[in-house]
Amino acid sequence: MSKKKNKVRFGLKNAHYAKATFDEDGNVTYAKPVRLPGAVSLSMDPEGENENFYADDIVYFVINNNAGYEGDLELALIPEEFLKDILHEEEDANGVLAENANSEFERFALMFEFTGDKNAIRHVLYCCSASRPSMEGETKEDEKEVQTEELAIIASALANGYVKAKTSVNTSDAIYNNWYNEVYMPTAAQEDNGNGGAEGGDSGNESGNDDENAGG
Repeated sequence: MSKKKNKVRFGLKNAHYAKATFDEDGNVTYAKPVRLPGAVSLSMDPEGENENFYADDIVYFVINNNAGYEGDLELALIPEEFLKDILHEEEDANGVLAENANSEFERFALMFEFTGDKNAIRHVLYCCSASRPSMEGETKEDEKEVQTEELAIIASALANGYVKAKTSVNTSDAIYNNWYNEVYMPTAAQEDNGNGGAEGGDSGNESGNDDENAGG
C-alpha cells in the first residue's frame, strides 16, 4: 500500500554499515548491517559532470558521467567495531587498538535515513570506502563542548552500475521494515501482466532477526 507523500525532510538517524565482499567478477555480498550510533551530519556531493557532444551546430548528445558521491559522515564517536571491521585497526591480546600502515581497508554499504513529515526515507550507498579520521582535541574550559569525529567517504558504483537506492511511497512494508537487516538490491522492473508486479529484492546475505528501524 502506498504511503503518504512527504512535503519536507529533516534529520538524520539509523546510520548502519555492512561490510562488502567482492568476487573476481565484481559480484558483491554483504555482511549483516551494523549500527553506527551517534550520526550528527552527512554531506555527500555528486562526482562527475555531464559532457556535451556537438554536431549539426547543436548539442547532439549529452554524455552522463556518474562518478558516484564524495563527502563526510560526522559521528559523535566512531565505533571500535567500524575501526576494526572496515579500517582494519588491530586489537592485540591486551585490548589495544593499533593502526597498521600495511592494512587494506574494506569497502562497505552505508545505510541511513532522513525523517520526513509523513515517512522516514531510507537510503543505501552500495560501494563506499572511508579514509582514516583526523585526530583533534581541545582543552576543557568552563563549558564542555562535544568533539565529534568525521569519516571522509567516497561512494562509487558497483559492477552492475548501481550507486544508491532509497525507499519511496510505493516501497512495500516488508522491504521498508527489513531495510537494516540486510542490504537491499533492486530487482528488474516487470510489466504488470494481471497478476500484479513483483516486489522485493535480492540481498547479499541472510536476513537478520530484528528490525532496528526507528522510522517516522
